[in-house]
Amino acid sequence: MPRRAGGLRAQRAGRRAERIAERFLRRRGLKTLARNYAKPWGEIDLVMRDGAVLVFVEVRLRGPGAWEDGAASVNAAKQRRLTRTADAWLREHPRYAADASRFDVVSMSGTHFFSSKEWIADAFSANRR
Repeated sequence: MPRRAGGLRAQRAGRRAERIAERFLRRRGLKTLARNYAKPWGEIDLVMRDGAVLVFVEVRLRGPGAWEDGAASVNAAKQRRLTRTADAWLREHPRYAADASRFDVVSMSGTHFFSSKEWIADAFSANRR
């Protein structure tokens, strides 16, 4: 399958943004448990701990001039994929299954080291059983 023009460049920028977001959150006291947990239906960029709370983090990168910020791009379909993927992670890591959890979004934009960062804690609800 042919790659879109700029696809590899965008993928590299996305991975770099994830590393920057992870450092940003670690400086605020979160602890990394996993990176880029993937299933066929979705991926969670970061799984972290914020004290006693398990945090599933979606990192969104938007270039200059984007119509919406990264957080706005986490629509209902993306939320369902993230929730389903988080449930799979919890099944594989049952010691965390009873812990409180939340979904955060780190939205980044800018051309020079992603100069703008917005951390939205508890960005959406998972409606878990």
